[in-house]
Amino acid sequence: MNVPDPSTRPASVRRWVQGLWEAPVTDRVAAEEPLEIRVETKSVSVTLRTPGHDDELAAGFLVSEGLLRLRADLRAIRPYPRNESGNVVDVFLEDTATFDFASLTRHVFASSSCGLCGTTSIEALRRRFPPVTDRFRVAPEVLLALPARLRAAQEGFSASGGLHAAALFGPDGRLWVVREDVGRHNAVDKVIGRRFLDGAFPVGPSVLMVSGRVSFEIVQKALAAGIAMIAAVSAPSSLAVQFAEESGQTLVGFLREGRFNVYAGPERIGADGGASDQ
Repeated sequence: MNVPDPSTRPASVRRWVQGLWEAPVTDRVAAEEPLEIRVETKSVSVTLRTPGHDDELAAGFLVSEGLLRLRADLRAIRPYPRNESGNVVDVFLEDTATFDFASLTRHVFASSSCGLCGTTSIEALRRRFPPVTDRFRVAPEVLLALPARLRAAQEGFSASGGLHAAALFGPDGRLWVVREDVGRHNAVDKVIGRRFLDGAFPVGPSVLMVSGRVSFEIVQKALAAGIAMIAAVSAPSSLAVQFAEESGQTLVGFLREGRFNVYAGPERIGADGGASDQ
């Protein structure tokens, strides 16, 4: 018995091809539904996401906000039993954990896809997450192989053509985890959340690869998780470049078709890359 893919939904489609209508067919589209994240029964965020890996999304979001730093502080993440649609999760913390609801920053982000926020908020983020200092190198040929490896793992995109992807690779190019979502920031949160739940946190020497462009918020999320290198198949924003430079991160863009641009931290890219896996 085949289990339905939660990342896509069926949709009836009529195609116009060379001046003629084709017969209706069933296609797949990216699933998009709201998810409410609650901490100790108090709502802290509602985001539109692709269903699946909701525990990772919740954990990654809280890590990115700087509200969850130790795996030992997390007791459990469970679906809210009274929500029949499965679109609410509860995060429960240990008694020893401290959680500052007032420090949530997500509400100051604009609704644009780059996640731009004000100067005051950016300064607060810099103080909350120190610069990365990991010293490792990744060989250019390892970087050049990442887009194909990411694309091969994008099952949801292959079915719908409508999902972003984020993946975490070791410095030797080994794929650790890949996640897809209708929101590029959610895909990154799911990757970070998976590593956090596995106890591999801070992440350490690694490469975060994203399928689209790089915004400030993606670089900030990587910094919150201790990820020193971010790579993308498309362009970075100016604020992403600035933040990466100030945070000691390596930022690679236009990684495709045998080439790439390095916008920050070129010292981590060299022929002696390929450090051992964690």
